[in-house]
Amino acid sequence: MTGLEPSYDAAIVGAGFSGLAVAARFAKVGVERFVVLERADSLGGTWRENTYPGCACDIPSHLYSLSFAPKNDWSRLYAPQPEIRTYMEWVASTHGLRSKIRFHTRVEGARWDAARAVWCIAIENAEPIYARALVSAVGPLTIPSIPALAGLDSFEGRIFHSATWDHAYPLEGKCVAVVGTGASAIQFIPAIAPRVASLDVYQRSPPWIVPKVDRPIPAATIERFRRFPIARLWERYRLFWIHEGRADAFTRKPALMEKSKELALRMIRKQIADPELRRKVTPDYAMGCKRLLISGDYYPALARENVDLITDSIASVYPTGVETATGERRDVDAINFGTGFDVQSALLGFPLVGEGGRSLANAWSNGKEAYLGTTVSGFPNFFMIVGPNTALAHNSQIFMIEAQARYVASALRRLLRRRDAALAVRADRQRTFNDWVASSLANAVWSRGGCRSWYLDPKTGRNSLLWPGSALAFWRRLRRFRASDYRWTTPVRANGGE
Repeated sequence: MTGLEPSYDAAIVGAGFSGLAVAARFAKVGVERFVVLERADSLGGTWRENTYPGCACDIPSHLYSLSFAPKNDWSRLYAPQPEIRTYMEWVASTHGLRSKIRFHTRVEGARWDAARAVWCIAIENAEPIYARALVSAVGPLTIPSIPALAGLDSFEGRIFHSATWDHAYPLEGKCVAVVGTGASAIQFIPAIAPRVASLDVYQRSPPWIVPKVDRPIPAATIERFRRFPIARLWERYRLFWIHEGRADAFTRKPALMEKSKELALRMIRKQIADPELRRKVTPDYAMGCKRLLISGDYYPALARENVDLITDSIASVYPTGVETATGERRDVDAINFGTGFDVQSALLGFPLVGEGGRSLANAWSNGKEAYLGTTVSGFPNFFMIVGPNTALAHNSQIFMIEAQARYVASALRRLLRRRDAALAVRADRQRTFNDWVASSLANAVWSRGGCRSWYLDPKTGRNSLLWPGSALAFWRRLRRFRASDYRWTTPVRANGGE
């Protein structure tokens, strides 16, 4: 930094969907002095990290894409991971964002410099970066969650998580244990079951699953979208409102889940003949309490002769296998974890120190919260994408990300009009907003559905992840940046600020 001038007007941490959306919005509104800091050697975020067999989106392709970068030629109704990754690369190239990304740049932490009203961002093995505004776009699905199983370190076979899939390890003819039956597991289990000698699937609780009606998008439809953009736009709107109509079932009217529940139970009866296996895969909690999954091939995979679904808890791992709480020992060559992510830790992102030397971890010691899931009291000029209570259970997260990107860009433009000013959300506005969130979530299925899920903070029991309403309601709240929700400060410098 030269004198009091920061290196950048804004620094964005992360080059996944969130980072690309914010970067594109900054460029659109004329903010040029920004940088995207990416720890890896390429962009993509969770769609770069997750390459497990069968990896695909569970939101339709034309909805799970950026509104400013439409793609006419999605190959399938639900895009597979490689196609999504390629799409993100295309977005970065066609919108001139690639030159803004610094790869191999790992953020070790950031500290607010009140005297200069800038963020000092520590970079691993490099000089720090100074920016007036800091945007965390690291995403919640970044830290693999691996349970602390007794004896896991003693296992002599191969261990990997779905987000760190070892494609060099040959599964053919192997005996494999899969721990977890969440969103990733129900995709890779059908993909690997025909390849392995045996597959032991360890289930803590069964997920609710409804049919995934996936199919290739016909060439004629792709051509129609190419020739008539309004047709592609209509398809996006149609899909949005289909999904948006499900919001009340999660938040206010759980009875609306009954049709989906019957659909799920009918699929179990149709795809599984064995009564005992049917019993094991039938949830005993309200539909929607945990993430609602979609699949058309998971149950048939469990019904294969070489697959066993085990509901006994794991007591320990020994050098050549897994032992259950009942004392049964099962030898395996590999253990694969489909146990999701440590979302609660990921919300903290990187170590962050705000006003008065207070860390974000300390500020959130009694529960994670933000204003509109985007700004945090005590942390000036700091913004989060997919922060607390901004995740969705019913619609496309990309819609939420773009709403936040517009809001952040509006705030930054307001900030840049005042050379040295800083803005931080008022504590009373944040408190009022989060009281509303808590009240709105009190009767939602995630709170009263009779299950334990990763939506709930294990320390506080509070749902710190999900938005308690429709995606459109979120968009309306973030449609305008209201300066009255924030307090403005100017740096107080001693001896001219040096």
